[in-house]
Amino acid sequence: MDFDLSPFSHSEVELLTDLKAQHFLELYARETGEVAAETSLATPFVPTTAQLTFAARVAWRNAARCIGRGYWPALHVRDLRHISEPEAVFAELRRHLALAWNGGKVQSVISVFGPDVRILNDQLIRYAGYPDGRGDPQNRRLTAQLVELGWQAPEQHTDFDVLPLAIQTPAGTRLFEWEAEDIQEVPLLHPEAGDLGLRWHALPVISNMELRFAGLTYPCAPFNGWYLATEIGARNLADQNRYDRLPELARRLGLDTSRERTLWRDRALVELNRAVLYSFDRAGVRIDDHHSLSQQFVAFEERERAAGRRVNGQWDWLIPPLSPATTPVWARIYREDRDLTPGFFHPRQRPASGCPVAHGA
Repeated sequence: MDFDLSPFSHSEVELLTDLKAQHFLELYARETGEVAAETSLATPFVPTTAQLTFAARVAWRNAARCIGRGYWPALHVRDLRHISEPEAVFAELRRHLALAWNGGKVQSVISVFGPDVRILNDQLIRYAGYPDGRGDPQNRRLTAQLVELGWQAPEQHTDFDVLPLAIQTPAGTRLFEWEAEDIQEVPLLHPEAGDLGLRWHALPVISNMELRFAGLTYPCAPFNGWYLATEIGARNLADQNRYDRLPELARRLGLDTSRERTLWRDRALVELNRAVLYSFDRAGVRIDDHHSLSQQFVAFEERERAAGRRVNGQWDWLIPPLSPATTPVWARIYREDRDLTPGFFHPRQRPASGCPVAHGA
């Protein structure tokens, strides 16, 4: 458990931090069988690479909003705590993307950097959002921030201009542009309607959440999984406050949009998700559908129950945004512990569990 330390004195904070470290080491010993040396106030706890790896994997296991965490034992953990120079951080983030891409067989990766590093962007790969309506409206504020920091947007705005990355250190904030080979994008084709004139990047890498455990905080720990198709087809491209492409697709499919009772939105939504799955499969890029992943999540619940652990869950995030009542998760009840550690948390806000199978919304 984590605690609000603001009411406590310095010595009390040290004691509570020590207790958190002991709590983590007990968990580590219980689950791995390895007993670590006890910590004391005189010797601050510095996790080994093995302990960091365990903590990152358990943080994913604890992620209340993530339906894909059944893969938590396979998370590839990169211990980069010795790296804090912006150029070196960016170089390692490029390696992260290459490792995660894995030739299209996307694998989950987390890169944990030194405590003085932060990333301004909420994901490593984001599309710009412009006042003229082009691009992703969700990212207009981020785009404006990056422009203030010196980014020069293309003269001809498109809907899919990739934003630079802002890396923050005590020395200031630096912008870094991705190379073309860093960005793996999938053009979206519909099986019957053909090219939709849309695309989406293949790697959702959350980059603005903190990894917390044992009283420690690692503010730069970008992590990824692979996409759930509904994140792209039922949220990013379908939401009215995002790309809002359902009306255009409905017209292309010849659907009757004259009134809501024709359920043209629902039909177009299914077809857009078909297009996402079809396109990623055609490109050989790993992606999940919401029915298969929901079934895998139920299997994860059963494994956790057998291990004597309760599944931390936020129901409204675990159900998919498309046909949720057709999945086994719909009828289940979950409880969320927002202070559960190890975990991923948003900085300077009340904790909210993150997810390497990233939600684009």
